[in-house]
Amino acid sequence: MASKKSDYFGLSWIVSLILAIIPVTSWICGAITRFSEGKIVAGLIRLIFGFNIVWILDLVFMILQKKICRLLNI
Repeated sequence: MASKKSDYFGLSWIVSLILAIIPVTSWICGAITRFSEGKIVAGLIRLIFGFNIVWILDLVFMILQKKICRLLNI
């Protein structure tokens, strides 16, 4: 079902979209995903600013590109 690991934990696009729509799950899953990738700064930014612009960006990228966009590669 999940052929590539571009969304939350390698889940399908529709499941990741549902998780991204709910602010709390988007915040938690986004932070865990960034920390598991070894991106400490991106994870901290996600924890601090996760309920505002980052959540909206995740929704927009998830709907338009069908994947979560990694804005920070640090």
